Amino acid sequence: MEITPLAFDSFGARSMATFVETDDLRILIDPGVALGPIRYKLPPHPLEILRESGLWQDIKTHAADADILIVSHYHYDHYNPEEPLLYNNKILYTKHPEENINKSQSKRASYFLKKLEGIPKSIKISDNNEFRHGATRIRFSMPVCHGTNPRLGYVVQTAIECGGEKFIHTSDVEGPSMPEQIQFVIDEQPDVVVLDGPMTYMLGFRYSKKSLDLSIENMIRIIAETPAHTIIPDHHFMRDLKYRERIAPVYEAADDAGKKVITAAEYAGREIEALEARRKELYAISR
Repeated sequence: MEITPLAFDSFGARSMATFVETDDLRILIDPGVALGPIRYKLPPHPLEILRESGLWQDIKTHAADADILIVSHYHYDHYNPEEPLLYNNKILYTKHPEENINKSQSKRASYFLKKLEGIPKSIKISDNNEFRHGATRIRFSMPVCHGTNPRLGYVVQTAIECGGEKFIHTSDVEGPSMPEQIQFVIDEQPDVVVLDGPMTYMLGFRYSKKSLDLSIENMIRIIAETPAHTIIPDHHFMRDLKYRERIAPVYEAADDAGKKVITAAEYAGREIEALEARRKELYAISR
């Protein structure tokens, strides 16, 4: 199984787009990318805008090669409703548009699915379902909270298994700090986990110290209770320049276990470029 991060916050824009190639299939999870509209009271820097454009082109190139596209939820950094031809003749697995969903995402889902009429090969609901394609098994979690409560709706986690290897993409769990968010990971016993890490850039505002402590505890559980040799915390997590010190016990546990906790950029062999977190610095440099 080959796992290729396509666009992540550690690449310079908001995304968790991931391409997975198995013996049977090419799968693209969450084909979207976006920018944080305001950070430090500043709009996206021109470098961020340029990066977003480049990452989107890479997503489109991989989407053209994919057999299956997966949309974990209806936030625009995870899909683009204005590019319906991305799904042309593809199998689409998507979160249920009406159940376990908040009002905003429900409206977006309805709009998206209308735009897709007659374009994909098929559209199937992912929530708590399992699908097999040859030797490849794709299993989806039950909907879990986007973050620490249902205010922002729900997301669906993805497990892909083939040839004795298993990969999990958690989508926007912002931690994970909730029991149901970690349970899917523990139950599936993955080898590699792409994890939406704790939202520490909002610590003390929209993200509590308790949620961070629970996230650290649960990340250590992944290290201790699963065979995962590589854990990739990114997305919300990489909007904080102090990300490493925020979860120091996790890095220590991974070192002790001989496992890796690395960003998507490091996994892909790229330089870490957390451009949103560096926005203030970028504007200062460009003056």
